[in-house]
Amino acid sequence: MRVLESLNPERVFFYFEEIAGIPHGSGNTEEISAYLVRFAEEHDLRYRQDEMGNVIIWKAGLGDKAVIIQGHMDMVCEKEAGCTKDMSKEALDLYIDGEEIKAKGTTLGGDDGIAVAMALALLESEDKSLPPIEAIFTVDEEIGMLGAATIDVSGITGRVMLNIDSEAEGIFTVSCAGGVVANASYNVGRELIKAEASSSVYRLTVDGLIGGHSGIEIHKNRANAIVLLGRLLQRLRDETDIRIADITGGAKDNAIAVSAKATVVIKDTAFDPALAVKDFLSDIKGEYATVDPDINVGIVKETVSYALAFDKDSTDKVIYMLCCLPNGIQRMSPDVEGLVQTSLNMGILKTLSDKEVADKEKVVLTFCVRSSVSSEKRALMSRLRDGMDMIGGTVEFAGDYPGWQYRVDSPLRETMKAVYITQYHEEPVIEAVHAGVECGFFAAKLPGLDCVSIGPNLSEIHTFRESMNIPSVARTYELVLETLHHIASGKSLS
Repeated sequence: MRVLESLNPERVFFYFEEIAGIPHGSGNTEEISAYLVRFAEEHDLRYRQDEMGNVIIWKAGLGDKAVIIQGHMDMVCEKEAGCTKDMSKEALDLYIDGEEIKAKGTTLGGDDGIAVAMALALLESEDKSLPPIEAIFTVDEEIGMLGAATIDVSGITGRVMLNIDSEAEGIFTVSCAGGVVANASYNVGRELIKAEASSSVYRLTVDGLIGGHSGIEIHKNRANAIVLLGRLLQRLRDETDIRIADITGGAKDNAIAVSAKATVVIKDTAFDPALAVKDFLSDIKGEYATVDPDINVGIVKETVSYALAFDKDSTDKVIYMLCCLPNGIQRMSPDVEGLVQTSLNMGILKTLSDKEVADKEKVVLTFCVRSSVSSEKRALMSRLRDGMDMIGGTVEFAGDYPGWQYRVDSPLRETMKAVYITQYHEEPVIEAVHAGVECGFFAAKLPGLDCVSIGPNLSEIHTFRESMNIPSVARTYELVLETLHHIASGKSLS
C-alpha cells in the first residue's frame, strides 16, 4: 500500500509518491528525466528531451490557446544529522504527520516535485474541457536555473504560463528580478613603508552587522560592512596620510556583507586614529540604530617593523571604489507597491595576487546586480563599467540571467484572481520578488508571455524539516483546474 494512497487529488499524490521513489537531487536528474519520457511514451504524447535532460510534453485539448505548465524536476538534498540514507541512490521515506507530508530524515522535495506531479496528473487527465497543455520540466533549477537557461522552446505555441514553484498558497508571484555578477578590479601598486617613529600600522575591523539576502532583504536598508569600511577609510584619508596594506570583506555576492577589515599604515604620529574610529562608530550607530543596532568598528595597533602597502594613488583609487561605486536600492517599482525594482550589492572584497605576473596585485570588488527591468540592469552595468574606467580599472560580468517584468495588463492574472475569489472568498496577494526565478528565462525566450507563479503551502524547504500541506495541495490543484477551464472556454482571456 502506498503511503499517500488515501489522499486527494488521488492522481496528484500518486505521481508525487512516484517521484519521491526516484532519486532526483540537483545534478542527478537522469533517472527522473527518463521517467518523464516513459510517461509520455506510455500515454502516446509528443515529447522532446534535450541533452541536459529537460523534457517538454505536449497534449491536445479544447480550443486554440495552449497553456504552459512549468516546474523543475530537481530537489535540494539535505539530511538530518545521523541520517544514513544515500539520496543519490535511495528513495525518500514519506510519511503523513496530521495534515502534513514529510520525509524521514531528509528534505521532501515538494519544491518542486509537486509541480511535476500536478503536470502529470493534467497530462493523463481525460477531462475534455482542458485546453492544450505544453508541460515544461527543467533540470538543475536549484543550482543556478541551468535547465531553464539552455532549454530550446521552439515548438512552444503557448504564451500563457502557470509556474508551480511558489511555497505559499494565496500568493500570486507576477514578477522577478534578473541579475548578473560584476567583478570590478583595480591593479594596485605597492611601496615598502618602515614602521618607524613617523608611521604606525593598524588593523581596522567592521563587524556585528545583521546582513541578509541581497535580493529578499535589500529593502530593509541594513548596513553593508564593505561600504562602512570604505567610509571609514575615506574619513581617515581626509584627515591624515594613510596607506592601505590589505583589505577584505564579505563572503557571497548575494549576501549583504556582515564584516570587513583592512590593514593600514598611518604616517602622522600626531594623529589619533582611535579617536577618529570612535567618532565614526558613534555616527554609524546613530544612522543604523533601528535596523542594525550591534555594529562594531574596531582598531588595533600592530607590532611590525615594516609594511608593504598600496602606494598613495592605489589607496585613493580603492577608497573611490568603495565610496563612489553604487550600492543598494537604485529604484523602486512604480507599478508594484513596496517592490525593489533595481539594486546592487557589494558582496565580496578581496586583495588578490596575480600568480602569472610577479609583483602584480589587484583589489576585486564583487557585486550582485539585480533588476526586473532589463534596460535598468544594463544601465547599472554600464555605470559600473564607466566608474571603473575613470580610475583605470575594469569590470567583468558573469552569470547573467533575465528578469521577469511586471505586466500592467495581464489577462491570466485577472482570470486567476477571479477564480481564486470564487474559490476562497477573498482576494489573493499579488507579489513580485527581487530575486531570480525560472519565469525570467521563459519571459525572455517567449515574447509576450503572460505568467503567474503559484504553489501550495510548503514549510522549511531545503531542510530536513520540510513539509507540504495536504489540504493546500488540493485547493491549489483545484485553482489550476478551474483556471484552465476558464481559458479553454474563452470566458476570460481575450
